[in-house]
Amino acid sequence: MRYEAVIGMEVHAQVITRSKMFCPCSADYASAPPNTHVCPVCLALPGVLPVINQAAVEATVLTGLALGCRIPEYNKFDRKNYPYPDLPKGYQISQYDMPLCVDGALEIEGRRIRIRRVHLEEDTAKLFHDDGRSLIDYNRAGVPLMEIVTEADMRSADEAWAYLLALRAILRYLGVNSGNMEEGALRCEANVSVRPVGASEFGTKVEVKNLNSFRSVRQAIAYEIERQSRLLDEGQRVHQVTMGWDEARQRTVFQRSKEGAEDYRYFPEPDLPPLQLREEWVEDLRARLPELPAAKRERFVTQYGLRPEDAAVLVEDRAVAEYFEATVASASSVGAGRRVRPGAARVDAQTVANWITGEVFRLLREENAGIDALRVSPEALAALLRLVAEGAINATVAKEVLAEMHATGEPAEAIVARRGLTQISDEDALRAVAREALEGNPKPVQQYLEGKEQVLGFLVGQVMRATRGQANPQVANRLLREELDRLRR
Repeated sequence: MRYEAVIGMEVHAQVITRSKMFCPCSADYASAPPNTHVCPVCLALPGVLPVINQAAVEATVLTGLALGCRIPEYNKFDRKNYPYPDLPKGYQISQYDMPLCVDGALEIEGRRIRIRRVHLEEDTAKLFHDDGRSLIDYNRAGVPLMEIVTEADMRSADEAWAYLLALRAILRYLGVNSGNMEEGALRCEANVSVRPVGASEFGTKVEVKNLNSFRSVRQAIAYEIERQSRLLDEGQRVHQVTMGWDEARQRTVFQRSKEGAEDYRYFPEPDLPPLQLREEWVEDLRARLPELPAAKRERFVTQYGLRPEDAAVLVEDRAVAEYFEATVASASSVGAGRRVRPGAARVDAQTVANWITGEVFRLLREENAGIDALRVSPEALAALLRLVAEGAINATVAKEVLAEMHATGEPAEAIVARRGLTQISDEDALRAVAREALEGNPKPVQQYLEGKEQVLGFLVGQVMRATRGQANPQVANRLLREELDRLRR
């Protein structure tokens, strides 16, 4: 039988704030020794009271607005009770029936994924299991945590992966979350069920946890779809349980029976007052929304004439998109109010995009770094690309120069002048080199004369090699053809 997957996602995103959700402890705990960012409140010592972090509330509402959510005027915090050792209080302060944001949506690849809710809660402590012992680090306990819950609108592992990528991009654009799954700043759980194709009722839902990379999200969901389909084909039942993803064995494994809302015994948090969010306050936050990735992608295509696939890559990271636009702007003007020197070549936006997604990204991948680590300013990259456009250097040399610019911070013109890398376009000089290349390679010459024109690329390469990459490849190509045609006569 053919089955259709039905998938919903629950994404937990740590909110970037200076302090924790309900106490003044620093939320920047990543490199701190264990149990050093703690206080009586986040350790749940007797007699303490929580205080709501306003910045975390603002970040959550901002996220809801970016996702098209409705922001109810009244909402409250609740106690979610469960007895795990990573909760020092024995309960988690969360939100249940009156969350901050409801009824939103996120468009991915022409499909509308509905957002049921975005609510705010506190993170748990971190458990470490080793050699039969379990240790707890409470530095993370109490860090603000957004939970973004979708409706069951996704139908494949690829759709779930695309949704998560789109959501991460929005969170990073807003500056409310780092988007780093490997460090636990972004964690997700997938609710997966299958049903016969054409059926209207949902199948039995299985929650899949321990998804700590985008790769594992796609693999775990695909595996769970296959597992459930196989069970149904064998006449067995799918049970509502919580499964974990075993990266080493590439399979889901049973963790525990699935809890329902009644198991958590929710009730209003008595130590925190309900929140009333005034309409003018919400509208002030709405005015702070930046241009979001989808809108920026469309603008890059229409304004700059970029290929859609290149625009999609550039807008994935807000800092990269800003670097691109600054480089394009600098390619038309140098300094405040100063125009490019008369006769200087223009560099089009697609060329800038090609270099950023190509050579710039390659340099950053080698260092496993982001665009902020690039030691080439937008103005410096624009100056390099103008040298290529003017014919002062060719693209091969420019790649070498860019690498040195990144390593040293030196401008392109200085590197080209110091190393004597100016492109050779003098026809008399290049014709002599071309003739030497033909004389030194009689076999490829004969192949060309017999009609095998693809060997011309090899001969151009010999000219480039003889000139240490400084020959103008277009001129070299033309001169080689002229010399080869002369040999035919």
